[in-house]
Amino acid sequence: MSVNTTPISAGTALATLRAGFAAQQAGQMTASWMLHGRPGIGKTEIIAQLAAETGSRLFDLRLTTIEPQDLRGLPFYDHAEKRTVWYPPEDLPSDPDAPAILFLDELTAAAPTLQPTVYGLLQERRVGQHGLPASTFIVAAGNMVEDGAVAYEMGTALSDRLIHLSLRAEAGDWLASYAVPQGLHPAVTAFIRTRPDLLDTTEEAVRRGQMIACTPRAWARVSAILYAANDKSLRDVLLAGTLGDAAAAEFILIVDEIAATVSAQAMLEVRGAERLALYPTSLHGLTALVYAVVTLADKVTLPAAIEVMAGIGTLARDRPDAAYTRLPLGELVTYGFELLIEKALAQGWQEAFRGSAAYGEYLEARAAESA
Repeated sequence: MSVNTTPISAGTALATLRAGFAAQQAGQMTASWMLHGRPGIGKTEIIAQLAAETGSRLFDLRLTTIEPQDLRGLPFYDHAEKRTVWYPPEDLPSDPDAPAILFLDELTAAAPTLQPTVYGLLQERRVGQHGLPASTFIVAAGNMVEDGAVAYEMGTALSDRLIHLSLRAEAGDWLASYAVPQGLHPAVTAFIRTRPDLLDTTEEAVRRGQMIACTPRAWARVSAILYAANDKSLRDVLLAGTLGDAAAAEFILIVDEIAATVSAQAMLEVRGAERLALYPTSLHGLTALVYAVVTLADKVTLPAAIEVMAGIGTLARDRPDAAYTRLPLGELVTYGFELLIEKALAQGWQEAFRGSAAYGEYLEARAAESA
């Protein structure tokens, strides 16, 4: 059974859930939500980020690991009232004054015997006599059968209790809303910017009967590998085991090129001819430099970061000996400044741009080009 709704990016899904959360807290709408998406697309990360943004306590229930009684709680005989009462489990929100997110992960892989109990949580917002606080925001997530994951078809009784969001991997959104803010390794961000088709290869891997696929979660793991593994042979084995041999082989070539040509930290520390000589001459290298500069920029180094970024736009003039005339330098420096400005605004560092001669020259050049 297909999910017949318009696929959206992870960033759009987060924005939608953010609006739903605000509407529920304001008493305007209460609903239960369902995130559909391939394994590794970032469903769990979306919920974790929403919880962090809203200051909510996250109750993360993996439905494949629990039984119905785990949600119902334990029975206790009340001798005075001569009846059985139930102690609710600590895995469910109970504080009416604290915002909470109840995340029902792997819903489509949960045993059918658990579904009636989940129905009550999603629709009536209760299990037995235990009702969830009004401040509890409920989100479920799961994979589909066609994703190659363990999953059951979702019946209409369950589907009708949810607002469904179908996620798709979108490279530009992933870079802007996750990879850059999380400080993923510049080689990863540069590679995905130039090879967006390799952000998620799950469909192709399933079709070919291959176990390993590229996913957003895999690329986050690749970033950790690059930061942690100093031995090249070990690094390459880990990359192949994370991405598959074909994608890893292509990525390794770019990693080695970037490692040999990108010196972002050094470029922030020097100026003039010494800095000019450090600019990479390949598109991959310059793209990695952009992401590295954005990642390294802080309140102290931001003026130098602006100068380095602006220098990309004038490389064809300042270093005519290199092959910069064939590269999209204008597009790259504009994109780099968008990322850098976004980071500066979020941190309150925007004054560095107002006082930067390099940024002023960049704006004048853009105005002249559009005149």
